[in-house]
Amino acid sequence: MKDERRVQDVPVLPPKVGVGRSTGHHGEFLQGVFSDSVQHLQRGLLTVPCPIYQSHATFWPRTQGPVTSRPAWCTKAAKAAELTLKLVNGSNMGGDLTIDSNIPPGAGFGSSTADVIAAIRAVADFADLALSRMAVSRIAVEAEIASDSLAFGDQPVLFGHRSGVLIETFNGDYPRVTIVGFSTGDPPIATNDFVSARYSSGEVESFSILRALVSRAVSSNDAAALGRVSSVSANMNQRHLPISRFVEIEKLAQISSALGVQIAHSGNVAGFIFHSGDQYTIDMAAALLSKEGFTGIVKFATSSIAGGWH
Repeated sequence: MKDERRVQDVPVLPPKVGVGRSTGHHGEFLQGVFSDSVQHLQRGLLTVPCPIYQSHATFWPRTQGPVTSRPAWCTKAAKAAELTLKLVNGSNMGGDLTIDSNIPPGAGFGSSTADVIAAIRAVADFADLALSRMAVSRIAVEAEIASDSLAFGDQPVLFGHRSGVLIETFNGDYPRVTIVGFSTGDPPIATNDFVSARYSSGEVESFSILRALVSRAVSSNDAAALGRVSSVSANMNQRHLPISRFVEIEKLAQISSALGVQIAHSGNVAGFIFHSGDQYTIDMAAALLSKEGFTGIVKFATSSIAGGWH
């Protein structure tokens, strides 16, 4: 009896709960098609990291599948969790996944990708899986067909958002810039219904030049060069997914002395690019945009102290 009481007194430990998180983004500095390491053309993008938007995931394991999500419409995140569980040897596990996010959907902030990456990291945390940023990105692409490079945090990479291929890792960090972001006023974009742009041969050549300019901008900490690249990319996107007030936006950027304009190439947000230390000009630009009727105005630096958001 004494031994039985001792066994009964031992507390039953709950299963380990996994947690993960990811930042969102604010569109792209550059998006197009680029040659990979074997000279195949890949659709790729250079993301604008935005630390003010975040998705947090919590994963409670169960002995059997499937994975259910709260909110229920986070089906891509649930699929990503299931794909990650497959990496656990002999696992038929499922679980309950909760997503807590402040990222507006359908606007170009990477809401679904952030949910997916947070879910992958939560399962990896539960299972003690050490996943590289590239491994996380590949699972994300498999889970949602097209995925942003959010697993790389504020590291500048040219990422194949449909292939899951890392096209190029740029040598250095993003130049220190601040974005004054805003809504363009156009309707939200349903990513799953979005038809990919068909670029001309001239545009493909331009993307190669812009890629080289990004490399130079990153290696030499040249914020102005990054702004020029971003403006050209935004202009090129007007042929494929036009922004209704784009001409006005460009004029306001010029009046504001912005280094350039950046947009979500499949969303309805845009931003003006400034040197991070130029606070007076940044505040004046935000006031001007508000005066001209633009909404959803935010200000943020692209760099994050967390640098990757594991």
